[in-house]
Amino acid sequence: MKESIKSALIEIAGEEYVSTFEEELYFYGRDPGLSFPSNPHYVVLPENTEEIQQIVRLANKEGIPIVPLGAGLSLTGLAIPRRGGIVIDMKRMDRILEVNEKARFVIVEGGTSQGKLQAYLEKHYPRLRHSIPDAPPTATIAANVVIHGQGRLSQQYGFNSDLVAGMEVVLPSGEICKVGSCAVSPYWFSKGPPLPDISGLFLGWFGTTGIITKLAIKLYPRKKMRDLEIFVTDNENLISDIIYEVTHTEMVEDITIFAQPWPLFFKDNSHICIYFTGDTEEELEFKRRVIWKALEKFIESKEGGFMWVQPSMKPTFLDMPQRSVARFADVKRGGGFEYSGPILLVEKYPECMRKLRELSTKYNLAYSAMARIIDTAHCMMFAFAFAFNRADEDMVERARRAMAEVSKFIIEVGGVFWKPTVEEQKLTIEHIDSGTLKLLKMIKNHLDPNNIMNPSNWELR
Repeated sequence: MKESIKSALIEIAGEEYVSTFEEELYFYGRDPGLSFPSNPHYVVLPENTEEIQQIVRLANKEGIPIVPLGAGLSLTGLAIPRRGGIVIDMKRMDRILEVNEKARFVIVEGGTSQGKLQAYLEKHYPRLRHSIPDAPPTATIAANVVIHGQGRLSQQYGFNSDLVAGMEVVLPSGEICKVGSCAVSPYWFSKGPPLPDISGLFLGWFGTTGIITKLAIKLYPRKKMRDLEIFVTDNENLISDIIYEVTHTEMVEDITIFAQPWPLFFKDNSHICIYFTGDTEEELEFKRRVIWKALEKFIESKEGGFMWVQPSMKPTFLDMPQRSVARFADVKRGGGFEYSGPILLVEKYPECMRKLRELSTKYNLAYSAMARIIDTAHCMMFAFAFAFNRADEDMVERARRAMAEVSKFIIEVGGVFWKPTVEEQKLTIEHIDSGTLKLLKMIKNHLDPNNIMNPSNWELR
């Protein structure tokens, strides 16, 4: 049977783009995080929507699991083929199909990377930009919206999935569904309104309800200049008050917070990175003055102050994506790194920091914290991050136990898991409203009755 499936996939995509070699399957069976590996039986790289349709129909006919793959960078095992089957690697489908400059949207194929779109806009549309996540440039746009990722515009506009302007999706049946204005219009300017918004049938589902083959996202003005100020406080209980005052100015593009024990001058401090943009030095200076004025009371009470950022250090902070975020993976020999990044209220920041330090001490692990403010402080993402040596089995196990405690803590403080592991998905299902769970089961069972789409994720049967 294995050879017949391989032959069918070759007929669809071509021999060069199908593999069953163990050494290649190995790399598709794991990610950089703590999840246990599991190799697929086949890997296929389709070139277009029609080939994906044929692959899905084949999988349905033969009862074979399918796992759609962007760059496989989620850390939480979302694209590990736990039941084998076919990994559909989207990297060949990476064309930028259309940019509407005046309406500010772009249409891309489902395998287009963040880096490719960023470079394309910088070259051809230098006055436009998209919300870039702090992930390697190979991360794909479609995968980021499917996990409700955040980017450099999330403080102003929300999750990157909120910025979707339309989708083409191959359903588990092999049929094509268009989502948003593109379903009735040649223009991809809205994912829903004024039509019923059905994008939620696919966003957040991790490829268990369909495969995005085309995607439109909103673009935004790119200012000529960008700068930051870093406000430092050792009083974690004031973080939500500080964030409230900064966001109330409506002058800020992005706000992130980092805390870590090393180097020692960072210890016990929270560093609030406040980013702002302008087309002139005068505009930048005006925004800077407004931000300083908003935080004046914290400076006068000696509860915090602005840190001078050396000119040589500014490029590191102004990187998009910020490459220094990923460097935490190299703290320990072996390059192990994982984080849980729940979405919760900004006022929960002190509790999160206390828990992170407690677990770091309990399990003897290096830690780092990073938070991103979302939608004018409506909520935040707080990353509980631990580094470990992959070659040290004891350290890996300690990291797993620490992450398990983080998961329980998130539920206790009223957080919601972001890009949850399978274990965190199960915790969500245990605690979710019964009516909501019933509706989710109806959606999943109707769209994917044969349960072939990325099984083990959102197991609702």
